Amino acid sequence: MTWVDQYRSKIVSAEEAVQCIKSGDRIFISGNAATPLLLTRALAARANELSNVEVNHLLLMGDDPLSKPGMESHFHHNSLFVGPGDRESIAQGVSDYVPVHLSEVPNLFRHGYIPLDVAIIHVSPPDAHGFMSLGVECAASKAAVESAKIVVAQVNEQMPRTLGDVFVHVSRVHKIVECSEPLLEYRPKTSTDIEEKIADYIAPMIEDGATLQMGIGGIPDAVLARLEGKQHLGIHSEMVSDGVMKAVEKGIITNLRKTIHPNKAVATFILGSRQLYEYVNNNPLFEIHPCDYTNNPFIIAQNERMVAVNSAIEVDITGQVCADSIGTKIYSGFGGQVDFIRGSAYSKGGKPIIALPSTTKDGKYSKIVPQLRQGAGVVTTRADVHYVVTEYGVASLHGKNIHQRAEALISIAHPKFRSELEQYFSSLFIKKTDW
Repeated sequence: MTWVDQYRSKIVSAEEAVQCIKSGDRIFISGNAATPLLLTRALAARANELSNVEVNHLLLMGDDPLSKPGMESHFHHNSLFVGPGDRESIAQGVSDYVPVHLSEVPNLFRHGYIPLDVAIIHVSPPDAHGFMSLGVECAASKAAVESAKIVVAQVNEQMPRTLGDVFVHVSRVHKIVECSEPLLEYRPKTSTDIEEKIADYIAPMIEDGATLQMGIGGIPDAVLARLEGKQHLGIHSEMVSDGVMKAVEKGIITNLRKTIHPNKAVATFILGSRQLYEYVNNNPLFEIHPCDYTNNPFIIAQNERMVAVNSAIEVDITGQVCADSIGTKIYSGFGGQVDFIRGSAYSKGGKPIIALPSTTKDGKYSKIVPQLRQGAGVVTTRADVHYVVTEYGVASLHGKNIHQRAEALISIAHPKFRSELEQYFSSLFIKKTDW
């Protein structure tokens, strides 16, 4: 049987495809812009037939029918990175969160920490050899395909065929559901004045020939917009955004001087506009790899002058970074922050950067704090932190003692909170004069 015959024999409706899922199964659903909404809707329609199905995923986008009220006894989310769709159900104790570095997620499936019965993925149509591309999200999807007993593929005519280590052959898939649906898009808001000021401090830290890791949002976009005049920058990152595309088109990002994968922008997922998805389609400039490769600190460190820019919810005055929770309430996840902070720290000429506004949006609370909130988790330890940037400047912490760290961080806190921070530090760490 040719791959074409295999493909045709596996085509079913969405309703028929999800019949392979049984009560008590552990399933995986691909995420980000590759969230397979057609199949999640079909699965939700079977809710009354199912109980205790564990749903494993990274960030899901779009409407999530599996976490709606009343679904608790049918589907149980086991989130590896929390987003708006499952944040409230986790806060209510209905769903669960797994704290894990993104680089380690694929091995949770491969080594049986989270054994998978069914993997639901979202792919491009097959090429002339029967290979479908995971398109805009590879991350842990390839490991899920290799580990699950059954693989269900939503084959979307509008999914771009990205290149790299992203291919799944028709023979590996058990059920195929064809569709032609626009992918989910992410359009960030315009950067705020504060985010622009933060970017003003970060942009000069990026040298010609540097390789960048940036996420999505106001600060990364503002930084990318300030790189005019820089030469031969490269990308080795979790994601590629519209900001990266624009920098490529301007000739700022060329990838020519990258130490590994020269001439290639390397990432594990694509997230942005439809224009971006069309841009990466069959574009050999981009290589998409599983996250245990892109986020492996030992791979990251091979890029010389690696600059990693990551965000935080709060930072205490000794340098501990909380990025996944607000107190005890889980907000997001570890993601790849520690992977890239450590990788860039070991890079020759690398710069690990934590960037955040000095206060909450309403200005009521400082994000440079005496202590992390009760119940808040430390994502990046103070030993890992090198640079912290707010709209008030850059605090360089590497090699600094506790007193020096506190002084540096207080200097970039909002002025109205500095006195409070200084008083706290003085009361906690009384200087010894009789040593």
